Amino acid sequence: MHDITLLELFTDDIGTAERLLELIDHEFQALGERDLPRLQNLLTEKQPLLGLLEEHGRTRSQLLLDAHLSADRAGLQALAAQSSQGAQLLERGDQLSDLLERCQQANLRNGRLIRASQASTSSMLGILRGNETPSLYDSRGAAARIGQQRPLSQA
Repeated sequence: MHDITLLELFTDDIGTAERLLELIDHEFQALGERDLPRLQNLLTEKQPLLGLLEEHGRTRSQLLLDAHLSADRAGLQALAAQSSQGAQLLERGDQLSDLLERCQQANLRNGRLIRASQASTSSMLGILRGNETPSLYDSRGAAARIGQQRPLSQA
């Protein structure tokens, strides 16, 4: 009974994780284009998927615990050894784990892009406000010595 329920949860979550990975890739494109309305729409689409994956993850863990098994790969292997659906359970579990890992890596990639964009925007704002002097070079390629700069708004 637990094995069939787990198999159904794995199958459902594989589809959900594939959709999430697709949205994260679209998010990367929208971040590169700085398309804020599209980013908002993608975030709205991602939230229910993340909630569903979290809920199903808790359910899977509880099913394994109810069967007096650990809520990890070893517990799944023990259940698979007792089940006629064992090979499919392990295959789908591995497939879901791989997809979730890919989602995490893509999300980290997006986070790096966001941090780089924030640093660039912060630097530009600093220059505009006059708090930061841009790095300029003289004819010899050395850093130019520039006196006190005024903000561009006062230039």
